[in-house]
Amino acid sequence: MNASAAPSLRDQTDFRNADRGFVSSLKPCIIKARDGRVIWDNDAYSFLYGAECSETANPKLWRHAQLACKQGLFEVTLGIFQIRGLDLSNMTVIEGDRGVIVVDPLASVECAEAALGLYRHHRGNRKVTGLIYTHSHGDHFGGCQGVLPGKESEGVPILAPEKFLDHAISENIYAGNAMSRRAVYMYGDRLSKGPTGQLGSGIGATVSTGTVSLLPPTIHISRTGQEETIDGVRFVFQITPGTEAPAEMNFHLPQRRALCIAENATHSLHNIATLRGATVRDAISWSMYLDEAIMLFTDHSDVVFSQHLWPVWNQNAIVEFLSEQRDLYAYLHDQTVRMMNDGQTGIEIAENLELPVGLREVWHAQGFYGTVSHNVKAIYQRYMTWFDGSPAHLWEHPPVAAAKRYVSCMGGIDEVIQKARSFTQEGDLRFAVTLLNHAVFADPDNGIAKHELASCFEKLGYGCENGPWRNFYLSGASELRGRKFHTELQPESKAMTSALTLDHLIALLAVRIDGPRAQTENFAIDICVTDLEQRCRLILSNGALIRRVGCLTHTQLLELLATGILPEKVHEQRGDSSLLVKLFSLVVKPNPSFNIVVP
Repeated sequence: MNASAAPSLRDQTDFRNADRGFVSSLKPCIIKARDGRVIWDNDAYSFLYGAECSETANPKLWRHAQLACKQGLFEVTLGIFQIRGLDLSNMTVIEGDRGVIVVDPLASVECAEAALGLYRHHRGNRKVTGLIYTHSHGDHFGGCQGVLPGKESEGVPILAPEKFLDHAISENIYAGNAMSRRAVYMYGDRLSKGPTGQLGSGIGATVSTGTVSLLPPTIHISRTGQEETIDGVRFVFQITPGTEAPAEMNFHLPQRRALCIAENATHSLHNIATLRGATVRDAISWSMYLDEAIMLFTDHSDVVFSQHLWPVWNQNAIVEFLSEQRDLYAYLHDQTVRMMNDGQTGIEIAENLELPVGLREVWHAQGFYGTVSHNVKAIYQRYMTWFDGSPAHLWEHPPVAAAKRYVSCMGGIDEVIQKARSFTQEGDLRFAVTLLNHAVFADPDNGIAKHELASCFEKLGYGCENGPWRNFYLSGASELRGRKFHTELQPESKAMTSALTLDHLIALLAVRIDGPRAQTENFAIDICVTDLEQRCRLILSNGALIRRVGCLTHTQLLELLATGILPEKVHEQRGDSSLLVKLFSLVVKPNPSFNIVVP
């Protein structure tokens, strides 16, 4: 690698842009839930302010963390403000004729409420006259009831890209438990903040842990060029499905000469597959949509802003920024496919592929959130699945069984630990953790193996340029040392589930059926959801819930799903109601704190 192909630490452009338009900050920047629990503490990052890089941190990640922790109200351009540093994402506020249009109301109700309060303190108590979700990730809609509480949402247009709700539900509800557990590792919100702990996540500090909500969209954006006027403000939309989210959109504000690029271009290489888990993204479509945005909007834009981190001003700088982001995803895609077609596997390509010098020298293309390594593997997976083509990998033993065999072949636990120490001393931490991981999975009670593995994880974490990789390593080390990160089962939140359609509720029920226990049951139940005037039939057959309970309201169905108890007042009940009890006795709740670093 060309050692000179790296961005200059003396370049202060990002610091100037991150401070530009500053109005005021939230003091103290600590946000609490109704029960007094702290769900956001940006002040915990004060150790970064103006400090020299610690020996336990990568210098580039340290610099990026200093930028990402800046918080407060910022003026982007006339009539457009952003609140940054009050959650993982940004909230954008666009001033209209009668009030304000809020774009992406953060991840938590409490943080969104505080962010809007900070805006109103300085700009007046303007009502919310519109709400926009740029895409289907929870940190961009979860706080919606913080800006439109109760009946305030009635009559307010809520805009989102087509199929937003389907993708928001499939990601945050169906797979929500597994993703929530892994997100604890990825964002490191349970780690202590400091030079030996969590520094940030690459696109923000971390994610808040407050109340998650969802208000369904009332206006769907289905095509590029679609225009909507909200409170006197003209929006021109560009749909970008399959990019950073399966349902995502950019928009241009012609009257303000401003382009919102959603999360399709940030000050970091992004994820083709995120470590918390999500649908693998389409790198080449991502690149093409960025090029389309350049052609459609940059001639008429003086600023481009993202829903993470800080904006870019000046037309030339905007074109350069978006072009380099475009090239980033195109190069990763095209070269991965080229090398794949030459017979290399995902792991081999990840080891061999290097970005062009021109991209390695710019700050916004660095791997603070995504990495070349795991993005290449994701592109390979998209085309070739998990299988690398070797028959030896078709039917491997699962981790515990494989670990016991490896340890036995190497002469036992003590010998494995000694060999791992030798590789550690030689600087090969990657192979040391492979050996020690086998030792821990073969004997989860071996304290020496867990201590050695935790120490190696810490050393790897301290050297990481990538925020999520650092957080994964340090979270793994922490849990190996006995600190268990309990994860709440977020999908049970009424503020979230109340937005689910009947189809979503039945699908959520289906993925919680204990198939082995249910396989001998065979019955059908008809449901009439009275307040929605919808009917369906639930058919339990061979352990699968196919679809279609007395007559229930939507609220009663939610209660039944949450508790498994049949509501007392069910109107027009006919047939054998015990089938409902039987059905819900087969529904299991997932374990929100399943093990990751030990079996």
